[in-house]
Amino acid sequence: MTAVDLPASPGATGTPVRLPVQEASEDEDRAAAELADGLLRGDAEVFARIFRRWGTLVHTLAARSLGDSREAEDVTQQVFLAAWRGRAGYRPERGPLAGWLVGITRRKIADALTARTRRGELVAASAAREQVRGEEGARPDAVLDRVLVVQELGKLPPVQRHILCMAFFDDLTQVQIAERTGLPLGTVKSHARRALVRMRRSLTDAAATF
Repeated sequence: MTAVDLPASPGATGTPVRLPVQEASEDEDRAAAELADGLLRGDAEVFARIFRRWGTLVHTLAARSLGDSREAEDVTQQVFLAAWRGRAGYRPERGPLAGWLVGITRRKIADALTARTRRGELVAASAAREQVRGEEGARPDAVLDRVLVVQELGKLPPVQRHILCMAFFDDLTQVQIAERTGLPLGTVKSHARRALVRMRRSLTDAAATF
């Protein structure tokens, strides 16, 4: 039995969590090698099998590191999208496919944590600017609305926030967003719908407290 080290969640202390991974048998090694060959050939059906085999591991790594299952779903999607696009860079002689995927996962987790910090900084800066404008005579209720919207955008997972910003601030259609991000159109629509529902629910709850 081997183990994969999981980074601690933000704010956590102590040693990283260790996730046990069952050692592969010869048959499993052979099956993994076949999957690796299929990936290098660009076989979409084989790639779907790769996702089914290691998708749970990638999601578990992301969820335990980020502490947010929805953000972990976004990271999982980013990992396999990066794996498909960068499949030509995989070198079987350097290590197993699972290890390569874990390496991509760690980088995407680090990117997500960096984006989370950046979102917090942007929200704080925007809130500060709105406060100054409010003090200069803007209607308090309008200032509050803008601050709440900016805060809710900052709470969204990176992919959802990016899609909404491109839609509303860059005035791009969902088709254009799909082309620019490389995401399937259906995925863009799903992210946008979930993000809007989440923001609407949060803003409604916030309004109810006033």
